[in-house]
Formats: sequence, structure tokens, C-alpha cells
Amino acid sequence: MDAKATSLPCAQDLRFQLKAYTDIWTGDAYGGGDRLIPTGIMGSLRWWFEVLVRGLGGKACDPTVDGVRCPSRNVNDPHAPGHHCVVCELFGCAGWARKFRLMVVDKDDRVIQGQIRAGQKFILRFIPLRPIAPEEWCLLDATLRLIDDYGAMGGKTVFKPSDEWGIADLGADNLDDSDNQVKVQRSRSGLPLQQGDIILKVEGTSVASKSELEQLLIGKRHGERLKITVRRNGNEKEIETWAGKRHHQDFGLVKYLPGPDGWQCGKTLEDIRAYVTSSHWREAPHSYRDNKGMHDFSWASLENFWCVKGRYLARVSTTKSTFNQVVGRKSDKSVKERRGRRVIRWSDLLEDPRDEVSRWLAGSQRQQESKKVFSFKHPEERDRTFGFVKPGLVDFEEMKRRLGQVWSDFQPDDEFQTGQQILEQLFSQGASQ
Repeated sequence: MDAKATSLPCAQDLRFQLKAYTDIWTGDAYGGGDRLIPTGIMGSLRWWFEVLVRGLGGKACDPTVDGVRCPSRNVNDPHAPGHHCVVCELFGCAGWARKFRLMVVDKDDRVIQGQIRAGQKFILRFIPLRPIAPEEWCLLDATLRLIDDYGAMGGKTVFKPSDEWGIADLGADNLDDSDNQVKVQRSRSGLPLQQGDIILKVEGTSVASKSELEQLLIGKRHGERLKITVRRNGNEKEIETWAGKRHHQDFGLVKYLPGPDGWQCGKTLEDIRAYVTSSHWREAPHSYRDNKGMHDFSWASLENFWCVKGRYLARVSTTKSTFNQVVGRKSDKSVKERRGRRVIRWSDLLEDPRDEVSRWLAGSQRQQESKKVFSFKHPEERDRTFGFVKPGLVDFEEMKRRLGQVWSDFQPDDEFQTGQQILEQLFSQGASQ
């Protein structure tokens, strides 16, 4: 199939409207999250677009890895077959510019500069710079619906939920209430609550014990903003803080609202599959070797994807974590040892170091390998757990078994959805209308 022959000019931009169910994290060069960085949205869209394309049988490069990323070293002409993959055709690569400009705007077409917060509506405005094929618009639409129903957008989506309560990144073990007052026993540099602070009120309600504080906080989302009153050095002051612990906060859940006015995808699943598998596109490698060994990223495909909606995995207590049970890590989060500034917890370790399945599912921060299971608790109507399998190592049946060990009433035949089932839903008649 001639890719250029399928491209149709689009005289106007398309606007895809979304609503944030949680804050969206895009970060900045300094690690802050108060500003919206459009490239963070772009990177997330591209990653899910790659997952979708691979699930359709197409080949997508990894744009972050030299020697794997497009363009091909053997094809110089950007219009020639094999120069770049089908994803780079839309999102661009060296020698082939992205086909669109992305703006993130509000309903009045004003550029959004601050972080997108929970409850906020926003519009992804795709402005064509060159003709965009109808199949590419359909793939963008399907990518957004995939993120809406089954995934998440932006950064910090690897955070794990928790059923434990806390305040300003401190837990119950950091507080003391032996004198009929809640006092901060231990804190860390940079946190709003300091050692010796006495917590007097939370959102205007007085507290005199940890149990009273727990009742006020137990139903709140981790990261939810709070105003509290403390006594510090003999003086009362009100400070801005948050419920729970930020590393248990949910980010990136969105709702895709009705698609662009006057547009709908007119292509079938077969049309889209034929487009992404065309011989025109470069067949990018799915693995690479570096000084840490061989890395295979072919698992990041809808073909290997699974999702359970309406359930989550979480830290339950200091000694129990359903998330860790599923990925094969120890549940006890107490400190095992300290190596300088680095703290090693038992929960950083695998239950069985020889278990290659658990090693792959759990990933490794030190090796910069992502975990392959993701879970979200808030809001309740959008909670979900999703992940990936790896052919030849771990299959869907093994994931069902692991999930069934922590969800006693789990009905995998009804609840466990595979990427193939999801793919058919994404491109079913009327799905994009």
C-alpha cells in the first residue's frame, strides 16, 4: 500500500475534549508539577499509540534508544519505504517532522499553563502541519479512548495506591498522642509538618488523638489538599498540606468526552490493521543490547495487555501489600538496611529471587526497568488495575492466578479483559462517534 496515496489533507484542526478525574503530572526540568508541560502529554500519547500499533501487528520503534529509534540508517529518503515506522510517520523522527502541533487549551481556546487538576476539562487541539491520513486520525481517537477506559495519561502513573491513612507524607508511626494531643514525633526535611508540631485542627475540626485524626483522613485521597492548624514554638499557625502520602497519589485518569464536532472514524478494524502493517513502514527492532544486557520492549503491545476495572491493588498495612503480592515482592516495608543515604526495605526485595516472572513484573528502579502492573484507587468509579504479559515468560492465566490470590471474589471470566477484546471494542461500529 502506498502510504502517500492514503493521506488526505485536513483543512482544519481537530479538538479532542477530556476531563481530568485526577491531577495530571507532566513535570518540568526541576521536577516540579505546578506547570503543564505539553511534551509530557505528547510523550504519553505516543507511548499508548505505540502500544496500540503493536497490538494491531505494526512495528513501532523506541524513540528513546539509539540504534532502535527511527529513521533507518539504510534509507536516506524520508518518503522511501523503510525510512521510518508508522508511529514516526505521525509523531516524527530525525529527518521527518511531526505532522501536527499540539496545543492544550481550555473551552475558550486559551492555552493552559498550570497543572491540570482533578475535575478540570481541557482540549487537546491537533493542528495539522501536513496532511494527516484518515487512519491516523482514527488511531489518535482510539488511543484517547484506550487511555480513558483502560490506561492513564502523563507521569507518575507508576505510583501504587494505599489503604493506610496519613498526613503530609507522615504516617501514624510518626505521630504521638500520649498527652491528649497529636504531636509530630518524627519528620523529614522539606515537609510542611516539623518535629514538635502539635496538630490542633484539620479543615477546622479539632483533634486530640490519632484515632480522631484517622477518622478525618481515612476517606480522603492521598495528595488531597488540606488546611490544618498547628502549634509550633508556642504559636498557632495555619498551614497548607495534604492527606496521606504523595507517593500513593493517583495521577493521570481522564474521561474522553464526545469526539470532535463533525468528525468520526470511517475506517474498520481491518482498514486500520492494513494501514499499520503496510510494507511501506520500517520494521523497527523490538530489542536492543547495552552494557546492562539485552532489553526487549515488544511486551508494550495491546496484544499483551490486560485490564480489570473496578478493582485496585494497594498497600494495606506496614506488613501487607496486595500489589506486592501480585508482582512477587515482599510485603513488609520495614527497613532492612541503610547504605549511606539509601534505605533498603524488605518490600524492595522479591519473595523468591530466582522467580524470573516476578523479577520481570516488579521491574527495577536501579536498572531503570518499569514495573508491568499498574493500579489506581481514586476516584472510586474509575479505579482499575492493568498490566502486561510477556510471551514465553508469563501469560494471562498466570496473571489471573496471581490476582485471584488477593481478590477472593475475583471472577476472571467476567472481569479480566485482554487487549484483543479491547481492540475489537475500540474499533467496533460506532465506537468513535
